[in-house]
Amino acid sequence: MEWTGARYADRPTVEVHTWIAASPAQVWAVVSEIELMPRMSAELQSVQWLDGRSGPALGARFVGRSKHEALGEWATTSHIVEYEPQRRLAWAVEDPQHPTALWRFTLEPQNGGTLLREWMQMGPARSGLSFAIDRMPDKEQKIVFVRMREFEANMAFTLQETKKLAESAQAAAEAAV
Repeated sequence: MEWTGARYADRPTVEVHTWIAASPAQVWAVVSEIELMPRMSAELQSVQWLDGRSGPALGARFVGRSKHEALGEWATTSHIVEYEPQRRLAWAVEDPQHPTALWRFTLEPQNGGTLLREWMQMGPARSGLSFAIDRMPDKEQKIVFVRMREFEANMAFTLQETKKLAESAQAAAEAAV
């Protein structure tokens, strides 16, 4: 990620992608099982579906509990705002109409496997990062840049772990045939 000089109000985004030697169905089985995500993240500690749900659906909600050395511990409620099995899964953090962040997985069949993208947008609503910016407004661009770099690194790790799980499941499915 290159320096952009972005401010929080610019709604900065980051996207990472990887090709996975597994079908979209195998990749979807991993990314839609959000309870797996804490295993793939240094920051996300736990995820719990709300309202009696056990999986994603449009409008479904879940609580994510996170921990960061500089930001402390917090919990957020996310709302599934895009749900197309084997294609797209997106959630808005806190208010779906005015989220603190948007996150999205996109799956695309490619070369006998799946191209998986993870994308996120910071803001537009205030988040925990806003308090750091309030304390050091002259450092806002650096704060935003550093946080976006952290997101990028964490997302790359998530995709690497997703790739391992999906390719392992694909190999097991093929061996069982």
